[in-house]
This record gives sequence, C-alpha cells and structure tokens, in this order.
Amino acid sequence: MDSLTIPIADDFHLHLRQDAMMHVVAPLVRAGGVGRCVVMPNTTPPIATAEDAIRYRGALEALAPDVEFLMTLYLLPELTPQAVSTAAAQGVFGVKCYPKGVTTNSESGTEDFGAYDAVFSAMEAEGLALLIHGEVPSNAEKDVCVLNAEARFLPELEKLHGRFPKLRIVLEHVTTAKAVDCVKALGSTVAATVTAHHLDLTVDDWAGRNHNFCKPVAKYPHDRDALRQVVCEGHPRFFLGSDSAPHPRSAKESACGCAGVFTSPLLLPYLADTFDRLGCLDRLADFTSTFGCAFHGLPPSADTITLERRAQPVPAAYGDIVPYRAGQTLLWQR
Repeated sequence: MDSLTIPIADDFHLHLRQDAMMHVVAPLVRAGGVGRCVVMPNTTPPIATAEDAIRYRGALEALAPDVEFLMTLYLLPELTPQAVSTAAAQGVFGVKCYPKGVTTNSESGTEDFGAYDAVFSAMEAEGLALLIHGEVPSNAEKDVCVLNAEARFLPELEKLHGRFPKLRIVLEHVTTAKAVDCVKALGSTVAATVTAHHLDLTVDDWAGRNHNFCKPVAKYPHDRDALRQVVCEGHPRFFLGSDSAPHPRSAKESACGCAGVFTSPLLLPYLADTFDRLGCLDRLADFTSTFGCAFHGLPPSADTITLERRAQPVPAAYGDIVPYRAGQTLLWQR
C-alpha cells in the first residue's frame, strides 16, 4: 500500500495552551490530520465555567477556523450540578478530572471523588463525558511512584463506573496492561484513549531524555505491547487521544523537564508509521476516525485525508517547541 485515504481524525485529548504558544500550535492541528478535537482545560487559570469554555473556543476558532473544538471544564470544588446543566446547554463536551498534583497545572485537582457524586449524577443525566487522568499522586509511604500510579488508580475507576453506570467515562492516555484489561472488563460506557507516543515508548526511552517525558510516563515493554495489541485488534473502546502537550524548549531541556510530548503537527504520519510497522495499517481509520465518535455519539466526519508512503523528516522545532522524534524520518506523510 503506497497511499491511504481515511476520514479526517478526531483527537479526543489535546492541549493547546494560551497566548503566544496557542498562536503557534492551534493552526498546526489540521496540518496533523485532525478536524475535531477535545481541548484540555488545565490552563492558567483553568477553564472552570461554560463562559470560560466559550471564550477559549472563540480564541481557538479565530486561529484555526477549519477545526471543531470540543470544550471541557476542569473538575473543581466550585463546579455544581446547575453549572453542569448550564454547560451542557451551551455545548460543552465534558469535564476533565485531574487528581491533585499528578501532572502539569493539576495543583487544584481532585482529592476526593466522592465529594463530586452530585456533579457526576448531573453529568450522567446531561450526557457530558467524564475524562480522567487516571493516576494517584506519588506517595513513598504507600509505595506509589510514577510507574505504578496508574495501576493504583484503577479501583477508583471501577467504583466510579459502579456508582454511575450510564456516565461516559474515558480513562485517558492509558499506559499499562492492567489499565487495558480494566477498561475491557468494564461496561460499554467506559473507554480509553491511546497516544501516538505511548505506542512507541518504554521507560528506557524517556529516562534521561526529557523530550520523551510525559505524564503518565511510558512503562514496561509488556505494557507497550498491550497497547499495541488492543489497537491492532481493533477494540472499539480504545481510540485516539494524542495528549499532544507543547512546552518551550527551555522548559523541556532543563534539570526538571516539564511533562509533555508534542505530536500535533505530524499526528497522522506518526500513527501511520507505527501502525504500518505493527502490520495493522487497516485498523488506523477505526482508531483515529470511527471508534471515538461512535463512543461519544458524534457524527463521523465527511472530510478525508490522504497519507502517502514517502519519507517525512521530522523538523527540529516548530518555533520554540521541539516535536516528538525530532530529526528522525517517518515512513508516511500527508
């Protein structure tokens, strides 16, 4: 196969930042093969109300009018069931939950899921999705670190689904075989997103290599193999959420590098490269363009993109942002 035409992709997890960086990265979303994306709310300050979300969406649409931006709210103590209803009426897609302190701009994150049961009930009634960064905070006394933080979170996911079986829950950017098995075992209202970089990386690829460092971190080879297997088998509740997360070069190339891998500009070529190497290129369209919108009840895109099997050098930088696999050559381009 020398070319592949598929529906334009849906990216169900994307960071677009603010101010000058937003002006750089928002126009690159469509260039990477994405026509619709779910925007993360962990800005500074966070996107906390429907009004915040609408204002943010307007700023993004001015920079990338050919992309549909699906907006989310940050799960904060101020969020009420009435605010959920208001958000639903104004077209907000979902609510993002960050456990406190687990990743970038999560200092205001959740410490007690039970405190939000009324909010989750309202979300279930209104049809808003709950998007979860599924880790618990590191805690030496409890033997929790970045390598087992996701696995330690899974009982909380099971309890949430048990209490709210009709609530659409997405365990975002899964990184472990245990998470894959957990999502598979739960009901049809629980899904997971998978990133392009977690299909490639293991712990050896980010330890000491800050441009591959993200949260949750890539884990063991058997965990990567579980992610590869579930996308190659075409499980309908595992779909694309890039977690593309840009940082300036200075914030990555430092003694304490920020978590985040930047994949937006070449997202579909990255994925075509990986799926081709894994021998499951025929599964790419389902992963990028079918399963996610089916899970969330969204209409599939009528637009298509064509990928060609031609060498694609990855640029050294986009402005001040270093992309994933900078300086390497991909097998595919669009």
